Amino acid sequence: MKNFSSQSHQNHQNPPTQDPNQEDRSSPKFEWDFCVSAVVSSSVTGGHISDTLGVIEVNSSGNLFATGGIARKIRVYSLNSLLSSIGAEVTLSDHVTACHYCICTPAKLSSLKWKPTSAGRVMGSADYDGVVTEYDLETKMPVFERDEHSGRRVWSMDYSHWDPMVGASGADDGTMQMWDPRHDGGKCVAKVVFGSPVCCVEFSPFGGPLVAVGCADRKAYVYDVRNIVDPVAVFDGHQRTVSYTRFMDDHTVVTSGTDGCLKLWDIDKQHTIRTYKGHTNQRRFVGLSIWRNQGLIGCGSESNQVFVYDKRWGEPIWVHGFEPEGGSRCEDGFVSSICWSQGGEDECTLVGGGSDGVVKIFSGKRKSITKR
Repeated sequence: MKNFSSQSHQNHQNPPTQDPNQEDRSSPKFEWDFCVSAVVSSSVTGGHISDTLGVIEVNSSGNLFATGGIARKIRVYSLNSLLSSIGAEVTLSDHVTACHYCICTPAKLSSLKWKPTSAGRVMGSADYDGVVTEYDLETKMPVFERDEHSGRRVWSMDYSHWDPMVGASGADDGTMQMWDPRHDGGKCVAKVVFGSPVCCVEFSPFGGPLVAVGCADRKAYVYDVRNIVDPVAVFDGHQRTVSYTRFMDDHTVVTSGTDGCLKLWDIDKQHTIRTYKGHTNQRRFVGLSIWRNQGLIGCGSESNQVFVYDKRWGEPIWVHGFEPEGGSRCEDGFVSSICWSQGGEDECTLVGGGSDGVVKIFSGKRKSITKR
């Protein structure tokens, strides 16, 4: 779990011009101003683990986000409404103000994804009971369910952008399974057996046929869904479990490990471009998200902080503590989930969630640079 304490990393040294895919050993340039724009406080006091947020997902329009976790609830919020009350703190018990609507689920949630073909109406979820479920967000009822991981905990699920009806899930049973509701009621159409728990599955968000998988065997893999037999890339460089995989672009992938570092990989050359260090991560899922427009990386930390990295530098460009204002401190608190809104060029929005159920919304703005 992660703990929160406020600090900002600022450095005004200008890095030399170079290929962005080459190692840059200069100090990071602080090009962005970040601030807390809204806070949603948990109704659970004392930082109790019963409301730990395991996942946050912002929709493609950037106007809604959903949370899931230990509380067995999918909560959907209006991002625009919360940002309109900048600086205000609202409680989850005040659903009129904070939570747009809520869906109770039968098990603890580990993963959520908005289904690309549903115009924001359907959300997929994965849970601790080994079940993948799709919910109709208008009726708040399940419309599809599959239980093919032998009851083992499903850590991650995602939808393909190559064929948006296809989904994939990774679980403690050591498999990544692809499925299609159009075929045999959603039975497995392709399976990869890794022999160790699969912690993350992400399809390329750029419409290509690639899927990235992170495993407890300390490796990450990239497969072409058209030929799922052999990986097109194997990333071997983490010292411990690979908990997250995220595409930066068509040619690079960011991985997060419980060895306390992030790595940027070249898919074609299968080597590390850059390693990012500063956050603390030894045993928890702390979240990982990429703002692809400007190459910013967000992650949580077991030090109860949110970290932002620029893909060009290995040191963080901004760090923010998650300590509650005027509230009791959770000794084992940690930042457990992170998600960027993908809109904007010079302004951005990052949503973070904590082990105490608190949600913080951060707004970022590029600093104006005076030309000489």
